[in-house]
Amino acid sequence: MTGSETAVLREMRWWDIDSVLELERDLFPEDAWSRGMFWSELAHARGPGATRCYVVAQEGDRIVGYAGLTTSGAESDGDGDQGGDSVPAADVQTIAVTREHWGTGLGSRLLTELLRAATAFECAEVLLECRVDNVRAQKLYERFGFETIGVRRGYYQPGNVDALVMRLTDPSTSVNPANPVDGNGVQGTETHG
Repeated sequence: MTGSETAVLREMRWWDIDSVLELERDLFPEDAWSRGMFWSELAHARGPGATRCYVVAQEGDRIVGYAGLTTSGAESDGDGDQGGDSVPAADVQTIAVTREHWGTGLGSRLLTELLRAATAFECAEVLLECRVDNVRAQKLYERFGFETIGVRRGYYQPGNVDALVMRLTDPSTSVNPANPVDGNGVQGTETHG
């Protein structure tokens, strides 16, 4: 059995896109992201005005997982005036791990990394959409404290699958969840994203 601890998490870079696309198409054949979508996201992931965080899990020379988050309302996202009514929020864009890593805790490690990024971006809440038929991912998010706040009908196309809208308030409290933690400081789980 492959363990999550053998994978190294690091920043996703442009040279990872082909490997990520291969995994994306395998796991999400109906609604896989395009190369251009990943390029666009990574274009906003570096530098002083960064509003994105994308990471990959690498095991040897193979990408075995990836995750991404975007922010809005953060200082780097606007004119720098934090005095308005805009509260920084983050949105989990994607989390995926290879099938052989399901149940190893790698999804938890990736989500933990995204929540650390949301905390660094000073986001007050984190939102995400999750397919209604992806119970495994829903359980992962619930373990981290996400709550369902709505449904988006027909969100995933072309399959016309509904999405649950889930929210986590104060991501800094979930970076160190109340559940048992492994030696790497990451919450253990039998589910993944």
